Amino acid sequence: MAGTRLPPEDNDISQVRVPVTADLISDDDRSVAADSWSIKSDYGSTLDEDQRHADASEALAAAPYRTASDYSSDKEEPDAETITSMLGFQSYWDSAYADELTNFREHGHTGEVWFGADVMEVVASWTKGLCVDLSQKELQNHHENDNSDLDKQGKRDLADWSVLDVGTGNGLLLQELAKQGFSDLTGTDYSEGAIDLAQSLADRDGFATIKLLVDDILETKLDKKFRLVTDKGTLDAIGLHPDGPIKRIMYWESISRLVAPGGLLVITSCNHTRDELVQEVENFNQRKAPEESDISRNPPVFSYLDHIRSYPTFMFGGSVGSRVATVAFLRS
Repeated sequence: MAGTRLPPEDNDISQVRVPVTADLISDDDRSVAADSWSIKSDYGSTLDEDQRHADASEALAAAPYRTASDYSSDKEEPDAETITSMLGFQSYWDSAYADELTNFREHGHTGEVWFGADVMEVVASWTKGLCVDLSQKELQNHHENDNSDLDKQGKRDLADWSVLDVGTGNGLLLQELAKQGFSDLTGTDYSEGAIDLAQSLADRDGFATIKLLVDDILETKLDKKFRLVTDKGTLDAIGLHPDGPIKRIMYWESISRLVAPGGLLVITSCNHTRDELVQEVENFNQRKAPEESDISRNPPVFSYLDHIRSYPTFMFGGSVGSRVATVAFLRS
């Protein structure tokens, strides 16, 4: 699961109708994620799938707020109903990556780069800068009177950043992060074809140390925490499933267990604005916060840290928007 395709680059930026699920895929084509496990590691199991779904359904029913898709943004039409798409189903991604893997084996083609190579490079470079800044702040806290070589030490400390890319697809974002100096890199995807393609590309391009696992973020078997977790389009695709609102709640429950305390979550989306992502995080924080809790003793699970400001923008309906948003959140 890598993300949704960007709309065509043309002068007409009006909203294109997304095909509904009934137009594209039958119930028989739906894949059951629990049947797709082929994890190549010793990671342990976490919550039962039925319990996760029940907890998410209960939270959604009791929530006094709206889901992120209900908030106004730079879209032409309000989301009166949840828009679903074939991109929300595992069967679509299994088929897509099977084709891309065949093309790679027969012709050496890398396949589609979701969001484009330029966006991927910007995300990797910008994320490195955030991690270096956080490392330097930690060093300053430990060596308040010695600021020598902080920049060099911060860059060296990138090797200490354990990185997880959820819904890694072809794994090219991990390769870009490796070029930036990260070395402890893991990618997961619920499509075995995606992992096979990512492994083939990593071996070809000299990134054989990247660890790649078949795993579903909604029912993750990982019990390790990572200092940096990245998501490039995975939350987008999850939201396109007919059960998108419930699955998004499951997503935040899982992702919060995977980001280490003091770690970073970096989400890149073409379906949601920065404000929508921030609002969704605030909704999650509200669900997790004890009633009448003291924020000094119980800080929010995630807090907004920064977002990329260098993406091209366009004017529509009197508002300025961007086709892509990348937002970083700090784990308490």
